[in-house]
Order: sequence, then structure tokens, then C-alpha cells
Amino acid sequence: MSAAKTVGGQAVIEGVMMRAKDNLAIAVRRPDGEITVELRPWFSMTPEFMKKPFLRGFPIFMETMVNGVKALNYSATQALDEEEDGELTSFHLILTMVIALGAALGLFVVLPHFFSVAMKWWGVSGDVDSLSFHIWDGFFKMVMFLGYIVSISLIPDIKRVFQYHGAEHKVIWAYETGGDLEACRIKNFSRLHPRCGTAFLLFVLVVSILLFTVLVPMVVAIWAPESFVLKHLYIVGIKLLLMAPVSAVAYEMIKASGKYENSPVCKVMCLPGLGMQYLTTREPDEQQIEVALAALNKAVAAGSSDADGGHC
Repeated sequence: MSAAKTVGGQAVIEGVMMRAKDNLAIAVRRPDGEITVELRPWFSMTPEFMKKPFLRGFPIFMETMVNGVKALNYSATQALDEEEDGELTSFHLILTMVIALGAALGLFVVLPHFFSVAMKWWGVSGDVDSLSFHIWDGFFKMVMFLGYIVSISLIPDIKRVFQYHGAEHKVIWAYETGGDLEACRIKNFSRLHPRCGTAFLLFVLVVSILLFTVLVPMVVAIWAPESFVLKHLYIVGIKLLLMAPVSAVAYEMIKASGKYENSPVCKVMCLPGLGMQYLTTREPDEQQIEVALAALNKAVAAGSSDADGGHC
């Protein structure tokens, strides 16, 4: 797979956002059945010196969040037939991101830590510098992640988003492998993709478990408050700070999995992420694939004209 043929995407409300180089396109199926497509420049907040391996992960993650939230908001205005001036202001965008990040860190970093503290109180775990504590911490991270995915998948509107997620993957596979860009043929491609954001989140969890298991005992050995409460608040703060390098490492892993997808090692690395996508994607219908294809064509056509779709 050549770098020039690599695109990325995201499912939105009744549609798909596709990115090709410095452009993104958001295609949404409106209530009247029409597909509307919006072309925008990719908002970048990553300075040139931060685009190096193991530096780029966290800032790219942040700018992906910004573009993703803006795409979701736009799709909501189109799918619900609202005025476009109802989109988020800069203030509301920042507030939304802060709330989303806070909720994610609280759910997958803070709560698992204090659940593991409870295991120590019950006598089935050692202190924070022991391996058993971090085994419990990793266990609770995975349980909460799986529980979250399963819970939201039961919501009818999220099921629709997961179908568009599957359509996004199928269209990307067809484009990157040089297949026919026709909805009736694209549906035969897999709805699973190794560069999916679900796989990235799973890599983040795995890397955080391994990194915390090694680094937290080292930090505690150097210095930690005497007070039990302050000690654990201090450690949670260290974990939150470490999420930046954790996301950087996870990003390089997801990049490697796409670049060396035929490598036996990468295939093994991708298996858990691909397995998770059975939960976060659903088989789309041809109309949903048409929406994803419209987004792809618009994004790619902004820089080239080699992605024109056809009809069966």
C-alpha cells in the first residue's frame, strides 16, 4: 500500500468524514435522501518539528479530535435538517473536547486506579509498587473499555453510526487496494481495518498498562507523599501526564501496522484491534456505502482526480 493511496476516515451522524492529505470531506444523507458533501481543509495544530516519529502522536491525536468533533457537529445539523449556523463556536468546541477528554481519562485512567486500590483494601493486591496492583489496574481498564463499547452498541442511533463505520472501512479498503469504486462491489470488502481508531485506543490501553507497570514503581521509589490519599492522587497525576508519551507510542504502532500489514508480527499485533471492530462496526447497506464513497471522492478529488466512482 503506497503512502499516496492512504486515506483515513471517521463515521459521523448519518454519514462519513474522509481525509486525504490536507483535505477532509463530510458526506451526510439528509432526511430527504439527498447526499450533501462538505469539503474543508484539515485543521492542523502540529508544528513541523513535532511531526517526527514518537513526537507526532499526541498532537495528531488532538487535531484529529478537533476535526472529528467539528465533523460530527456538521453532520448533526445536516442529518437533523438544522441551520448550519448551529455548529459549535470555538468556545463550545474547546469545552466539548475538555469534557470528552476528562470523561475518557476519568473512565480509563482514574477509576481503574482506585478500583485497584480497593483490591488492596480487600487483601487481594499489593501496593502500587507491586505487579499485582498493575495487573488489577490493567484488568479494570480492559473491562471498562469493553463494557463501554458493548453498552453504546446497544443504542439504536449508535448502531447506525457503526454501520457507517463499516462503510468507511470498506470504501477505504477498495480505494487503497485499487478496487472498483462502485457501491455494489465495495460491499464485498471487509468492514475491519488495521488502522481503525478502535485499534489505536486498544494500543493506548496496552501501552499504558505496560508503561505504568514499569514506570510507576520507579517514580514511587524516587519520591512519593507519605499520606495515603496524597500518594495515590500524586500517582494518578503522573499517569495522566504519561498519557502523552503513551499516545505517541500507540500512534507509531498503528502506523507500523498499516505500513507492514503483511508482516506476521503486525498481523498478530492487529488481531485484538480487528476483533474489537466486530463490536464497533456493522455491515452497511449500499446506500451507506454510497455516502462513504461520496466523501472519499470529494476528499481525494481536491488533490487529484483518480478516485472517481462508478455505478453498477
